[in-house]
Amino acid sequence: MAMIFDAKDKYSVAAQEDRSAPRVRISIPASLRVSGAKGYQTVVNDLSLSGFSAMAINRMLPGSICWLTLPGLESQQAEVVWWENGLVGCAFQQLLSPIVHDNLIARWRGSGIYRPAC
Repeated sequence: MAMIFDAKDKYSVAAQEDRSAPRVRISIPASLRVSGAKGYQTVVNDLSLSGFSAMAINRMLPGSICWLTLPGLESQQAEVVWWENGLVGCAFQQLLSPIVHDNLIARWRGSGIYRPAC
């Protein structure tokens, strides 16, 4: 029996595979905005190709849509997966490019001090 997946199912499968890779602990200043609300400054605590965790001022309900803006990048749409004690975990709508991911890690790893791109 052949299984048919739509685009969202394909992403779900890929995202689960990417979650098996270690998430990189990091400290990146960013902006987070929940759909229909005003954005606020946050800090991304870990990052992977499929998602991130960050500080969240208010409770965010799983399934909510939000946008994360990382330094030098356009806003990335994501879906809230969990919220606990001021931290939120989200899955990107589209997987982050491995090149973008690696550049962010190289730029922000360590002290969290801003390192301009060369």
